[in-house]
Amino acid sequence: MKKFLAAAAAAAVLSIAGVAQAQAPTFFRIASGSAGGNYFPMAGLLANAISNPPGSRPCDKGGSCGVDGLIAVAQAANGSVANVNAIQSGTTESGLVQSDVAYWGYNGTGVFEGKPKLDKLRFIATLYPEHIHIILPKNSGVKTLEELKGKRVGVGLPASGAQVGALLILNAAGLQKNKDFTAEELNTSQSAERLQDGQLDAFLTVTGAPSSGIAQLASTAGMQLLPLKDSIAAKVIEEAPFYFRSPIPKSAYEGMTADVPALAVAAQWLVSADQPEELVYNITKALWNDNTRKLLDGGHAKGKEVQTKSALDAAGIPLHPGAERFYREAGMLKQ
Repeated sequence: MKKFLAAAAAAAVLSIAGVAQAQAPTFFRIASGSAGGNYFPMAGLLANAISNPPGSRPCDKGGSCGVDGLIAVAQAANGSVANVNAIQSGTTESGLVQSDVAYWGYNGTGVFEGKPKLDKLRFIATLYPEHIHIILPKNSGVKTLEELKGKRVGVGLPASGAQVGALLILNAAGLQKNKDFTAEELNTSQSAERLQDGQLDAFLTVTGAPSSGIAQLASTAGMQLLPLKDSIAAKVIEEAPFYFRSPIPKSAYEGMTADVPALAVAAQWLVSADQPEELVYNITKALWNDNTRKLLDGGHAKGKEVQTKSALDAAGIPLHPGAERFYREAGMLKQ
């Protein structure tokens, strides 16, 4: 009898341990960007969409349609360059990254020339286009980029994709950082504040239009967007083929009366190659379910642009095997 009770007790302990293990959450980080841009709120939406903490109601009963046992969190960061390095080093599981930065990092080219290749980068999806904004004060007399020579210009944070894009455009206009202009390394919100206070003559940033930080500036102090000349756009595209011509629509910001010629690059969701195939398969599946569609459409101005029809656009690095399996099953990749 004692042996029977001991065996029963052991079985109960093992059963409880099994349940506890089954309910143990998996944490998953999505590195994003700084205040005033689109990466952080978008990462928050994605985290909400793919999360399904232990004990949550099932999807078919009005609960989360995310990955069972997954708790995803949006992680504030400096942007694309910092995010690819964090993915490579394992300090984050995934991150939002510009398509050009993803390509350069994986291949060890462009801004990563001479550095070790970031060979752990893998692709989940293209989310939406990001425009290079060139913002001037409302009453600025500057008409061309060349006229920014000798001026104070915000170029984005260090290790950010925004700064990469800003310097590509300024260099194409013959302007070198801290030689031809004074570069201020600030995020979008900080740049907008300093422009409003007269401490900046212009700032450049790469972000989806509309951007909350720029929209706030437009509705309070006012601002203007400098159109990008075709000749400069051509030089940038020659050096960084992942940029493409895409106007910022006049509906983006208060006070705009016409679309403004600009360049854009794709915002992408990358993940580490070290992440399990089954996990990334389920994350990709959660990204494209109907419940997530509702979250994206109602949660952010750029959410409606996150669509399956453009999910594989500008994929310059390998798909994660889990994401690849989902897209093949969905008929979006050739078998």
